[in-house]
Amino acid sequence: MTNAKLFFTLILGFIFAFSNAQITERERPAEWDKLVFGGRFMDRFLPMPDLGGMTSNTWGAKNVISRDVNNGIENPLWSYWGGNIRLMDDGKYHLFVCRWAENSPRGHMEWGNSNVVHTVAENPAGPYKVISEIGKGHNPEWYITKDGKFVIYVIDGYYMAGNINGPWEYNKFDFDPRDRKIIEGLSNLNFAEREDGSYLMICRGGGVWISKDGLSTWNQISDSRVYPPVDGRFEDPLIWKTNIQYHLIVNDWLGRIAWYLRSKDGVHWKVEPGEAYMPGIARHENGVVEDWFKYERIKVLQDEYGRAVQANFAVIDTIKWEDRANDNHSSKNITIPLNVGRLLTVLNKKPIDKDTKEIRVQVQAEEGFDPNTDIDLESLSFGAPEEVNFGRGCKLKSIQADGKNAILTFYGEGNGIDDDNFAAKLLGKDKNGKLLFGYSRLPGVQYIEAELSARKPGIDLAANTISVEVENFGQVKSEKASIQVFQIEGEKQIEIGRSSVPALNPYEQIQMKMKASGKLSEVAGQKYLVVINAGKPNEVKFHVN
Repeated sequence: MTNAKLFFTLILGFIFAFSNAQITERERPAEWDKLVFGGRFMDRFLPMPDLGGMTSNTWGAKNVISRDVNNGIENPLWSYWGGNIRLMDDGKYHLFVCRWAENSPRGHMEWGNSNVVHTVAENPAGPYKVISEIGKGHNPEWYITKDGKFVIYVIDGYYMAGNINGPWEYNKFDFDPRDRKIIEGLSNLNFAEREDGSYLMICRGGGVWISKDGLSTWNQISDSRVYPPVDGRFEDPLIWKTNIQYHLIVNDWLGRIAWYLRSKDGVHWKVEPGEAYMPGIARHENGVVEDWFKYERIKVLQDEYGRAVQANFAVIDTIKWEDRANDNHSSKNITIPLNVGRLLTVLNKKPIDKDTKEIRVQVQAEEGFDPNTDIDLESLSFGAPEEVNFGRGCKLKSIQADGKNAILTFYGEGNGIDDDNFAAKLLGKDKNGKLLFGYSRLPGVQYIEAELSARKPGIDLAANTISVEVENFGQVKSEKASIQVFQIEGEKQIEIGRSSVPALNPYEQIQMKMKASGKLSEVAGQKYLVVINAGKPNEVKFHVN
């Protein structure tokens, strides 16, 4: 092949790859074929409600027509993207979302010049109406701090006000990576409030950060991403906290598949099997499907227990760069209701393991749900999610009324619960054949713990000593801990010092100094490993160059 032909072939290949760069087919793990209904997060999406706006007389590719234009927010003059919804004391649902003019010369690629607007609705599903404009910004996320400050994060900054209606002041966060590599930069941040009013944040790349109040310095405490260990172009992490556990959904935008994870503390995560969502989930009771090309920026509306009752997405009807000025394509925000997990409490006092004979679970009655009459009892299974999601787990022994609530007693055999489990799952159907599920905390599990984290070791060659800063980012006081420092030389880990870390209060830090176990030397680019509580369940490792 001549150089000219080779160049032409490469250019054609680049054009083809670019035009298809938003699509690839991800191979699913073989075990996913064995999941039962309710075993994947995607099974929780319900039909979209009828809001009276179903029409074919609107913009969009044929795959999204007809649709309900009252769902979420849309307008032929604007392209909308992102935003999360909260119910406020005024009884209205508030959504901060960004937009840009549909006739912008760059089409969808005008997103970098988007503006954040404040919208409200009487119904959680929509329609949302703009009531004010906040200012420049993209991918807005909003939360309320413990002391009542309203914060709207946007890429590279945030707006803050003492009232949901403003006035808004623009600021920038302070980030301290604490000697760790920032994974894929600091954009597409997502936040969850912890019990003490501190905030946990996951950045686009999957790093874990903590701020004492959601406004002060964000400190990175992870040195690797928390996402699934698979090939994926991950972005748009969503975290939320319920009365049971933390949840995380992250989107593989190239594969158009999202993953679901759970965590006891928001720092250490377990990957759940099955798709969290993928194209095709926007469907109506009458069979109409709004087949949006892309679902991104998932957010959830939470109830008083933190449960996700509705999801909302930024969606577009075609590949982003095919959405041009004054054409028939655009983007909007849609809402989809979710099946809500039931409120469960394990009544056993002792930790559950393979030898447990019976497991008693209280199921709480709620408006529209009577656990004594509404459950298909033969469909139920209970135990470790790893078992229940695949049709295994404990089987029901009996049910008894507990006032309006019900107590389900399960045989303990097959529960699958071990030291790695922090929540058990109930899975089955109601009397109408619809999904019924819920999670419960487990006896004997500590849900709020200390979170010790170290910085890069400092080497004093003259004194032959090592110094390491250690801080407790947990919400409770730590216990006395061991600390070891290693130099990494190829495959070898050579211990150069060890000591004990005293008990630290939440957010307290200490500068540890220890005598080296041998003669120190410092080499440019030296790699270190710091280990806290080696060999224990709360072991922490920090790899650093």
